Amino acid sequence: MNRRLTAALALPAALALTLTACGGGGSESEPAATGEGGIPLLEEGKLKVCTHLSYQPFQFERDGDVVGFDVDLVDLVAEELGVEQEIVNTPFETITTGAAFNTGECDLAAAGMTITEERAEVIEFSEGYFDANQAVVAKADANIADEAGLAGVPIAAQTGTTGLQYAEENLSDAEIITYEDLPLSLQALQNGDVEAVINDNGVLYDFAKENPDYAVQFDIETGEEYGIAAKKDNTALIDKVNEVVSAAKEDGTYDSIYEEWFGAAPAN
Repeated sequence: MNRRLTAALALPAALALTLTACGGGGSESEPAATGEGGIPLLEEGKLKVCTHLSYQPFQFERDGDVVGFDVDLVDLVAEELGVEQEIVNTPFETITTGAAFNTGECDLAAAGMTITEERAEVIEFSEGYFDANQAVVAKADANIADEAGLAGVPIAAQTGTTGLQYAEENLSDAEIITYEDLPLSLQALQNGDVEAVINDNGVLYDFAKENPDYAVQFDIETGEEYGIAAKKDNTALIDKVNEVVSAAKEDGTYDSIYEEWFGAAPAN
């Protein structure tokens, strides 16, 4: 499937918060088209999906196309609706605050995004589709065995993520430095600007696999679940997402996609 990529304008954080303070109402662009089954969509023939690149292996660019686990999963939804997925690259916080939906940038968002109570107040989440924890990556010989080993250590965390939230609440002895996205965090590690990075375990294990000079030092059991999101109260589209993902898990399609991107089928 052709996955066209567009770039959304970055909204200032204050504007994003203003938009979401209204509780999810007042989109500048109301649904003007429908997919199979009468599901309302923003544009004819498209399922516009917001994400924040790059978050390998969930969504990232390769050979001019956007690929990844989340991308393949949402392709199943697009196929069910009889449309093509169009990916919109936008700042992560415009998704989690609901601004990307309220301004009509996208129908769905799939961005390796943890379901939280705070986010669920302003966006509509699907059922959890992926289990995740936090982890810490550093140079392979860093020997950081646990959180105590981060005392005094400069550690990178991505703005607006559960990793940053965990670090602020639990790693008070570390020097926490925030970056806009995961690639910048990892580049800071490779440049020596920080000594460690905290983020979701899936992306950090993928980074360590491709960069053998680095290793995940330890995992942090946070029991998170990723969800696909839509505008608050858009239950028709979210119900369709849940239906498609559930069917994919039952017929083995989900396991096949998982194995392609993570090297093994998920543990039952």
